[in-house]
Amino acid sequence: MTLKEAKEICARLDEDNETLSDDDFFLYTEAMGFVIDKTHDPKYMTALGGTYYARKDYNLALKYYEMAAALDYEPAIQGLGYIWYYGRTGTIDYQKAFHYFSSLKHNIVAQYKVADMYKNGYYVKKDYEKYRQIIETLYDEVKDIDNAYAPIPEIFTRLASIRKKDGKTDEAIRLYLEAKDVLALRIENNPFFGNISIMKYLIQDLYSLKTIDKNNIDLFDLFELLKNPVHISFYYDEEEHLIESIEEDGNIVIHFDNKWYRTIDDFFAKAEIDGQRIVILGWELYDFEVI
Repeated sequence: MTLKEAKEICARLDEDNETLSDDDFFLYTEAMGFVIDKTHDPKYMTALGGTYYARKDYNLALKYYEMAAALDYEPAIQGLGYIWYYGRTGTIDYQKAFHYFSSLKHNIVAQYKVADMYKNGYYVKKDYEKYRQIIETLYDEVKDIDNAYAPIPEIFTRLASIRKKDGKTDEAIRLYLEAKDVLALRIENNPFFGNISIMKYLIQDLYSLKTIDKNNIDLFDLFELLKNPVHISFYYDEEEHLIESIEEDGNIVIHFDNKWYRTIDDFFAKAEIDGQRIVILGWELYDFEVI
């Protein structure tokens, strides 16, 4: 394998590396390892670490993030912050998380995680006003950005929570709805489990403030609707599909297109139409109706 060939393999397989077959994933990791060995480029180290992170192989993610962070590569330093903040390898270490996040002074993602640490009193003394100040500042930085990959939903939802606490319900709802639209577009392009998790809690918080309009719903509103027994129809490519939420022994299970899903989270993680994940189809799904 030449370096050019290895890079071509990485480029070809990188876009869909979360859903690769075992053989293709092996080829991808071998090619990435070859490129890293030949170039010592932290960009490739971080990309491979991110692949392992998305597949929840956090020990290998840690290995490659640390390799890239030793070369002072910012995305890898951010990744290390996440690993220690959430204890991905089995141990939460807020001191390490704060060290990594706070070292990235101009990184919006790292700074909202620093804000979270002040809000929750993780490693640092709890300071809600400092949390508010950081989020307000970051909102001014992102509010006019037109990029689904920018941390707009993360900042908007945090500010919405602040506005809710202040009693400014209408503004909080507006922020949640704007965040929802941006996040839905992001998920279509990157159905990473973390993005779907953000959407789940966004929907929960949004509908704690307003009643869901059953005459105007979309895919992600199902996070709310499927909590109780319900039948919902929608269309994709002129074909009708039916989702049923059914209570069994005190738990909710989902039936969709002749398949069963043990939880709502399982449905959003695995449900497909014609071999494509339903969350990727997103806005191509239409005419949702509670029946």
